[in-house]
Amino acid sequence: MGPLSPELADAIETLAETQILLVALDFDGTLAPLVDHPDDARPLPASAELLSRLASTENTVTALISGRDLASLRAVANPPTETLLVGSHGTERWAPESFGIDATHIDLNEKQSAALDKATKVLEMVVAANPETSLEYKPASVVLHVRQTSPEVASRALRVAHEKLEDVKDLWTLDGKAVLEATVLSGTKGEGLDWLREVADASTVLFAGDDVTDEDAFAVLRPGDIGVKIGSGNTRAQFRLNGPGELSTLLEAVLDMRSL
Repeated sequence: MGPLSPELADAIETLAETQILLVALDFDGTLAPLVDHPDDARPLPASAELLSRLASTENTVTALISGRDLASLRAVANPPTETLLVGSHGTERWAPESFGIDATHIDLNEKQSAALDKATKVLEMVVAANPETSLEYKPASVVLHVRQTSPEVASRALRVAHEKLEDVKDLWTLDGKAVLEATVLSGTKGEGLDWLREVADASTVLFAGDDVTDEDAFAVLRPGDIGVKIGSGNTRAQFRLNGPGELSTLLEAVLDMRSL
């Protein structure tokens, strides 16, 4: 685990003066390493401990923002009780009672339920025809996972899934790392991060994420905010860490600044 770049270290030093800091993190691939089975994901212990300490720090608000639905996110992340949660790419939102905000629940109408049923049947056929692919079921979406299969099978499965899903009305598709999500609710992590900023009344936001869908959150960052891309790939973020194992260095530096 290497030190932070001088530019990122300098940016973190400015956080000592901000009135209310929001530290928002993606989960899979950021707080937790990517795994073959979503239910097996767990946050790295050092990062989880530092997140808990940040959640208890004065004028510092923590949040997790994920493509997972909230039930799945709570189960694998075991977040601090003070931590705000955004799930399902911004369409599910929860804040502790102290914030005075009602949680956003998913309640599909008849048209949405029908579209989700069609998408589920399409992707179940794709999985049946492509060994070692699998599905993850969420309240408003179904997700095709291709991480465990060969590159050839993964490419074919994703291509066929996209083609078949084009015929389903009232449906959106989201591409991620070795996943394709078909959802009947349109939302982005950018919308979720905007909501978190408003709820926290944050003067500065630090957001870290690794996936393609996290780019929507990087896109809504403002001057003075800090965006950190975890891993490789093109990004709108100003800064980068090599992988989840380096996140604890970042969080420790933020905690030091906020504890001055």
